Amino acid sequence: MSLVNIAELSESKIRYLLELTQFFEKHPNLHILEDRVVATLFFEPSTRTRLSFETAANRLGARVIGFSDPNATSSSKGESLKDTIMMVSNYADIIVMRHHLEGAARYASEVAPVPIVNAGDGANQHPTQTMLDLYTIYQTQGRLTDLNIYLVGDLKYGRTVHSLLMAMRHFNPTFHFIAPDELKMPQEYKDYCNEHHIKYVEHSDFTADTIANADILYMTRVQRERFTDLMEYERVKNMYILRADLLSKCRDNMKVLHPLPRLNEITPDVDNTKHAYYFQQAKNGLFARQAILCDTLGIGLDSEELKPYIEKD
Repeated sequence: MSLVNIAELSESKIRYLLELTQFFEKHPNLHILEDRVVATLFFEPSTRTRLSFETAANRLGARVIGFSDPNATSSSKGESLKDTIMMVSNYADIIVMRHHLEGAARYASEVAPVPIVNAGDGANQHPTQTMLDLYTIYQTQGRLTDLNIYLVGDLKYGRTVHSLLMAMRHFNPTFHFIAPDELKMPQEYKDYCNEHHIKYVEHSDFTADTIANADILYMTRVQRERFTDLMEYERVKNMYILRADLLSKCRDNMKVLHPLPRLNEITPDVDNTKHAYYFQQAKNGLFARQAILCDTLGIGLDSEELKPYIEKD
């Protein structure tokens, strides 16, 4: 079964995937996919997502094929996405795909004879990032319910915050959207909040007082590649910068998350505070993506492959 849109996952499915993620954090090196081939098709640049998926596959014993530069593939010759997907499906058991076009992952899942995992499609969705974010939130807060989550920066193009918002609908969050007018949360996602009774507040200021009640402070990069007007990018790129002194009024439990890479939206002095958690968050991507690969391939906590390890636990 493909993973394309986080909104399609039920609360029970999310909790199950988090349980599976926790299992792989304890057992990251199990060669249970030795007879499988994972294809990673990255039509858009990536470091953490691609490497963590490839590491996840390698640690599970799978073989990895694919590309990270579409200019070195037949797509540069004009091959259609459908033809590329159909061709790679002949060689792989599962395809992990990142694409710059919104809806590309959905289209691929409709034409491919093998499961598709959406590793990001334009400004739309990034469901595997959301699963590692949810795991990190649970890991640091001890719960997913009734949290104050502050989303800061690029809320217009930031697919990670769009996916997180949808996934949290099950857990009664209160969101705080902090963004300049040019990068505000799109109306369609505010409509989603209203439809699913998700509380949210919008802010334009970014001060110690504004973020004092946060449980999670989720910073984002202003993405130059999403802008057609570079003057607009220059105007907004440095509007919200998190410095250590802004954390002076924060709750003890508050953690700063970031999907990475960061530019200058988090200054290095934050790294040494008790609130910084973005590097551990990135590490959790390995375990979350191991869980997603196995679940998508039909290997779960009740499977014969994992049963011996679960019995030992």
